[in-house]
Amino acid sequence: MKEARPAIHVRKGKVLRCPVCRRPRDSEYRPFCSARCRDVDLSRWLDGSYSVPVIESEDDGQGEG
Repeated sequence: MKEARPAIHVRKGKVLRCPVCRRPRDSEYRPFCSARCRDVDLSRWLDGSYSVPVIESEDDGQGEG
């Protein structure tokens, strides 16, 4: 028999929240609260809303021999 997991995650007395809508997380969609929030997050990555900043320097080593 499959063991039931708690629907709300708690860490040190604090409820962990969905990064999209801030509702309590659901273990089935962790770290999100629902499939909708999971899909919203994926959509943001795919359309470029999220990005990792890059700092380019003059000494990046390109063009050298």
